[in-house]
Amino acid sequence: MRVAALYDVHGNLPALEAVLAEVYQAGVEEIVVGGDVLPGPMPRACLERLRDEVVPVHFIHGNGESGLLAEINGSEAGRAPEAVRGIMRWVGAQLEPEHARWLRTWPGTFRMTVPAIGEVLFCHATPRNDTEIFTRLTPDEHLRPVFEGLDVDLVVCGHTHMQHDRTIAGLRVVNAGSVGMPFGNTGANWLVLGPDVEFRHTAYDLADAARRVRQSGYPQAEEFAGRDILNPRAEAEMLEALGKAELR
Repeated sequence: MRVAALYDVHGNLPALEAVLAEVYQAGVEEIVVGGDVLPGPMPRACLERLRDEVVPVHFIHGNGESGLLAEINGSEAGRAPEAVRGIMRWVGAQLEPEHARWLRTWPGTFRMTVPAIGEVLFCHATPRNDTEIFTRLTPDEHLRPVFEGLDVDLVVCGHTHMQHDRTIAGLRVVNAGSVGMPFGNTGANWLVLGPDVEFRHTAYDLADAARRVRQSGYPQAEEFAGRDILNPRAEAEMLEALGKAELR
């Protein structure tokens, strides 16, 4: 069995469409969507594209879904920072009540057995929650309390938008990268599991994607098109920035 792990789509429908085309070519039989399908410029279309997949799709929520639901519910707990609440309100306005009801059913983690790999735990950020930050540079001693004693063979996470492969407390931990907002390179990053872990990168028409984003009405469409699609932030820059917020 081959399983695709798609994380951090962030409403980038052109990237998602390109990845799903390669998913079929790779002989994938199941898909795990690891959270943060939204916010982003085409949230409804991304949700419906994934919901309509012909292969089984398993969903977990990320901090993006948690923040959106907090905004919809008027809850202070888990609410996004004020700087992005306008974006969350815009995203919420693009969705129907049925979408919000569906998002509320997404669990925080998902486990499955992948032949030749074993028991796999999928989480968005860490097994503890959907917001904690760590990167390939985070010291092992800081991460042992997070990953030891999980009784799985592999953990797949996302959240920081950069692929990595490391061992923590004797456990292999990989980051799937980001489909819609990668750091360090253009295109879309994701994983295939089975018989091993295969890091995948998908190129797509960036100029056309930027055009579609600019036509979406998204409040930060120009920034998303220019910075997140055409000219992603450098990995070194993001490692330094995220290192200041490790495990928060």
